[in-house]
Amino acid sequence: MVDISQIQEHAEVIGADGTHVGTVDHVQGDRIKLTKNDSPQAEDGEGAKHHYISIGLVAEIEDGKVRLSATGANALTLEEDA
Repeated sequence: MVDISQIQEHAEVIGADGTHVGTVDHVQGDRIKLTKNDSPQAEDGEGAKHHYISIGLVAEIEDGKVRLSATGANALTLEEDA
């Protein structure tokens, strides 16, 4: 089990394959809120939005980075909109 208190704001979130998934805004309940900077502007012209990753996807915290149990591509499909 991962100690979620070790997850720091602005920590990089990476997939199991080392792919950049996002940057921690903060932990909110059982989810990690990612910063808007990693969310591209939508095709409809709307601005970037916060996305969430479930704490259950966190495999470990190493060198200040949050490593997920899913690959970067798979983690992006599991993100939840704000």
